[in-house]
Amino acid sequence: MTAPFGRTGLQVSRIGLGLAALGRPAYINVGHAADLPPDRSPEALRERTHAVLDRAYGGGVRYFDAARSYGLAEDFLGAWLRERGLAPGDVAVGSKWGYTYTAGWRIDADEHEVKDLTAATLRRQLAESRERLGSSLGLYQIHSATVESGVLDDAAVREELARLRDEGVFIGFTATGAQQADTIERALEVGGFDTVQATWNLHDRSAAAALAAAHDAGLGVIVKEALANGRLTAREDPEGPLAAAAQERGTTDDALALAAVLAQGWVDVALSGAATVATLRSNLAALEVTWDAELDERLAVLAEPAEEYWERRSRLPWN
Repeated sequence: MTAPFGRTGLQVSRIGLGLAALGRPAYINVGHAADLPPDRSPEALRERTHAVLDRAYGGGVRYFDAARSYGLAEDFLGAWLRERGLAPGDVAVGSKWGYTYTAGWRIDADEHEVKDLTAATLRRQLAESRERLGSSLGLYQIHSATVESGVLDDAAVREELARLRDEGVFIGFTATGAQQADTIERALEVGGFDTVQATWNLHDRSAAAALAAAHDAGLGVIVKEALANGRLTAREDPEGPLAAAAQERGTTDDALALAAVLAQGWVDVALSGAATVATLRSNLAALEVTWDAELDERLAVLAEPAEEYWERRSRLPWN
């Protein structure tokens, strides 16, 4: 089942699929290495990604989220769309510009991506994204905007984005860090955005009011890192309060954590970051989970100050 995505007119599913952990062999999800097959070649990961995409589409997922920095994610996604004969009206596709993948397919790389939010990077990466995704690219987002970066007020960037918007591509931004709320508020002030993507989960709820304001202003709202990069799963705390509550409710910890996100009235799409078919299947079970006041009160103990949450996130190892 799909629903309107803010004022864009796009139809999206409540759960979308983010390809951050699919398009490259390394990522910062807890236990990611165990998700990978022995053969970690681009060809093997392409086949694996297509299997996850097939399961997602079969399970009703209609929003897919990539980025230039996700290794070969756009290549994998674009090839899958063409091979399955899916047109822009069949699914909604978003991607992002601002980071360049630099790991060279190595898990032990000293640096996996480099951030550059200049207009020159936007122009270069837009051409690259269009080459891979073609007319399926419906939403293009600034990757990890912050107030401090100045990107929201960069005249050259805004001119390029306005031109792209005039061509029929919706424009969004993703927020990051302990000051996500400030970024969202500034973006609403300057205008020109159709969607916002930010982190909200049972550990970090700090952006809730800003995201609600964005929703009220007509922006489509995407929540990323609903499982806190795997911290809200049994891989991190198999005997904690989330696991106990999930067991009592007859579900899994990941499905329960995703259900918490879906219960927020301002959320349009919650992203699954699944790297395997089994994980995706478990994530999609969130659609059948009822979140209630008792759970909200009981699991409030998981909340962390935003600064603490983002400091811990910065220490997560790749793989």
